[in-house]
Amino acid sequence: MKAASPGLVAGICALALGAFAMGASVLFVRQADVGPFASAFWRVALALPVLAAWAALTPRPATTARFRLDRMSVISGLFFAGDLICWHLAILGTSVANATVLATTSPVWVTLFAVLALGEPPRRAVWLGLGLCLAGALVLVGQSARFDPHHLPGDTAGLVTAMFFAGYFLAVRRARLSRGAATIMLISTATTTVVLGGVALALEPRLLPASAAGLAALVALALVSQVAGQGLMAIGLAAVPPVFGALVFFLEVVSAALLGWLFLSEPLSALQVLGGGVILLGLMVARPRAAHRKARHHDARDHDTPDQDGATCLAPAPITSDKTPSPPDTRIGRH
Repeated sequence: MKAASPGLVAGICALALGAFAMGASVLFVRQADVGPFASAFWRVALALPVLAAWAALTPRPATTARFRLDRMSVISGLFFAGDLICWHLAILGTSVANATVLATTSPVWVTLFAVLALGEPPRRAVWLGLGLCLAGALVLVGQSARFDPHHLPGDTAGLVTAMFFAGYFLAVRRARLSRGAATIMLISTATTTVVLGGVALALEPRLLPASAAGLAALVALALVSQVAGQGLMAIGLAAVPPVFGALVFFLEVVSAALLGWLFLSEPLSALQVLGGGVILLGLMVARPRAAHRKARHHDARDHDTPDQDGATCLAPAPITSDKTPSPPDTRIGRH
């Protein structure tokens, strides 16, 4: 098998680092002394100045509007707002284990979209990798999962969370066909901020943190999980097939478990370590094949191309066959 292209390797690394950064959100929301919807609002609101500076400093042609709105970036922000809202509703309405297991099914929805909407079924290796990743996630976080009819609304919210994140993931990748990562993240995050601001005002008794430590946790949540995590995701999606890119985000579960063990003194069993290893095995099995990608990208799309924002990026590969205060028993964060 031929070695993967440098652009593909860089894209996978960006997605992996983004997944780990989003998994770190568990460290920060546990320290924030505001409610769940308020922490979600501050996560995106405090990220806006940094994202605005990133977008302003990104080179682009003089004829291109610097902050022109585009439909897919706005849609991605609406999807992400729905993702965070449903995630918090799931946490409030069911067990954390149930919510986490259901929320990690987003790669399934991305894959189904590729099959049903685009008519491009993934390779058998991708299906196998998806199965391994799901099994690993279930082993890692599902020991406490259980079915309770009284928790059905919360379980449903957890499943809808996965659908929203899949929509967000695909919308960001679609936006990358014509926009740079910095501008997409600015528009998307601003859209999410408007929606979550209204939700927080309606549902939270208090928006401002009561301590310096709480404020520091919210700033870290914005910089690490939103700016770094979501920004690296937008960068990586320019070069990685979306179905495999979605699988990479199983590493968010691994990240949350590891960081919970390192910094929150949460135990990590041998079975959970095995689950993390199964996720890594699934990613290895499903990794894109260089020869397959070359066959589908024999034209100029194999080369770096400037987008409408003037940023140079790998043209996105088409889909081919190739958060919240949580009970002490959870080890899982949510992007």
